[in-house]
Amino acid sequence: MAHGRPPAIFIADALALDFLNSVATPADVEIDWIEDGEGLLEWLEQAQLVPLDSLKALRAQAMPGQIDDIAAQVRSLREWFRKFVRSRKGWPLVAKDLQKLEPLNRLLERDERFSRIEPRHAGAGANALELRTKRRWRSPESLLLPIGEALAKFACEENFSYVKACEGPTCTLMFADHTRGRARRWCSMAICGNRAKQAAHRQRLKPRR
Repeated sequence: MAHGRPPAIFIADALALDFLNSVATPADVEIDWIEDGEGLLEWLEQAQLVPLDSLKALRAQAMPGQIDDIAAQVRSLREWFRKFVRSRKGWPLVAKDLQKLEPLNRLLERDERFSRIEPRHAGAGANALELRTKRRWRSPESLLLPIGEALAKFACEENFSYVKACEGPTCTLMFADHTRGRARRWCSMAICGNRAKQAAHRQRLKPRR
């Protein structure tokens, strides 16, 4: 990855929360996967939010610094939505929350989507054709749209009662707990879960006074 960034983290079981987790401290040093325009393009590719050929076309047509400017807007969107999620996690959304989400509606109004009849993927059904929704990627500003759509779907379809913050003492990651019994505590057992186990083990080994 460019700038030495590792692959982005997708552990939240909800793409909108994976977007919020695109800045994190997985190993003592904070990493922002969207710190610049190239990072934004890489994250969108890994999240499979924009077709690869569209990303290449937008990279080629962009003016110098233009995608960096879009990345700055994306980071602002991320922090705005983070504050909303943190203030509402643990409780279902209610009708009056719509007012706080109005900036998302204004973003979605800029979208250019249309439908096309295309060949159906092999083995996907008896009919050889299917209707697919497409998006016109006219400018780098359109990179904001699939992110906005993911956030809007999350607000409308996810039960915020299941949104949790990792219990790791220094972890900033959030996730949607879809486990049976809603017993998930960690962003990942491989990261914070193991750290907690090791800390508990060291505590047990301490000599008793």
